[in-house]
Amino acid sequence: MHSPNTAANSANTTEFGNRMFVYEVVGLRQNRETDKMGYPIRNSGSVFITVPYSRMSQEMQRITRLGGTIVSIQPATGISNGQNGQATPKAEPQQTLSENTGKPMTQAKEKADIPVNIYRPNNPFIGKCIENYELVAEGGLGTVRHVTFDISEGDLRYLEGQSIGIIPPGTDDKGKPHKLRLYSIASTRHGDKLDDKTVSLCVRQLEYKHPETGETVYGVCSTYLCHLDVGADVKITGPVGKEMLLPDDEEATVIMMATGTGIAPFRAYLWRMFKEQHEDYKFKGLAWLIFGIPYTANILYKEDLEKLQAEFGDHFRLTYAISREQQNS
Repeated sequence: MHSPNTAANSANTTEFGNRMFVYEVVGLRQNRETDKMGYPIRNSGSVFITVPYSRMSQEMQRITRLGGTIVSIQPATGISNGQNGQATPKAEPQQTLSENTGKPMTQAKEKADIPVNIYRPNNPFIGKCIENYELVAEGGLGTVRHVTFDISEGDLRYLEGQSIGIIPPGTDDKGKPHKLRLYSIASTRHGDKLDDKTVSLCVRQLEYKHPETGETVYGVCSTYLCHLDVGADVKITGPVGKEMLLPDDEEATVIMMATGTGIAPFRAYLWRMFKEQHEDYKFKGLAWLIFGIPYTANILYKEDLEKLQAEFGDHFRLTYAISREQQNS
């Protein structure tokens, strides 16, 4: 893993390195390696493993090798290290955190307050492209575009963590109209212009080899969006999504893991947390983004992210996981 601005953030290293996190894991299999562990592995239920910040990546890899799935990561505040590995009912660590901190756990937004399906495929909103620029630096892999639409002429509104549908023009090989594709929204509810009149996407052009002919195939909707001209109309549906919304809790610990364009909803989170000014919301917790990319040139929104880390180092942690670069010592 590679973390930017190492020297500038050296003062925070000890603080983060000493932090402990609790992984809730399901699906661990009893095998030769787990037999070496100091606690039993159950066939059902959750196992809670306390991990120091400095070993989080290694522990994730180890859990994957053992066939486990991490279902949640919580800061270890108020949780005794003695719980490490105990198969405990899921509700117990939440009760412990709540009782010891004197503060209720972060609750999801009331679903009645979440806008959904304002526009449907049979009657989409017609937006207009006002911005379309490349995010991959020279020497990077593929093409990723930041595309912004004007939505001022309609009633479309959305929250951070939601998605919208895009209906590409034309027909498929059966002569039927193309179906919509969903894309995570990359802007806050106020839009990149902060005027409540835009919505932005982060779109990678899908490209792959046909398994039989070997010909290069390009994704229909992603290619359409990546080559969309400024001023062009676009059919938009939605928004959709109720489960991945940014918590209202200003002191929450928000750990985000993304690869490539999976950063889109987290960009919306971070821009609301740190870039925008709100009278009713000021983030004072800890936001940690772990961002996986093949090459440094593929770090999307790199300048903005590193500027946020430099300015809000007490509340924002940025870690890059670069998979394909050869670094010689």
